[in-house]
Amino acid sequence: MFPSGKKGMQDLMKQAQKMQKDLAKAQEELANIVVEGSSGGGMVKVKMNGKNKVLSIKIDQEVVDPDDIEMLEDLVIAAINEAQDKVTRSTEDELSRFTGGMKIPGLT
Repeated sequence: MFPSGKKGMQDLMKQAQKMQKDLAKAQEELANIVVEGSSGGGMVKVKMNGKNKVLSIKIDQEVVDPDDIEMLEDLVIAAINEAQDKVTRSTEDELSRFTGGMKIPGLT
């Protein structure tokens, strides 16, 4: 049920403001997470933050074959995609605590 009257509306506004602050804090915290995606059995590793910015890429020397650059490119792409998936899952998990599982456009 929705609160009625002026007092009820004020309480509702306070709750909305608190939720907005909590969501902003959660988004800020998520920006500071670091995840790692890997491919090729760990021969290519990508670290990414919660804003999907690549922080580092590590490539094992064994996977560098000048005659097969395409394979290396595929491994880098796979590692980046895995890291992005981890960021997405972390973001959805964290924000669902505040939204009760509802998908709210613009939050992720």
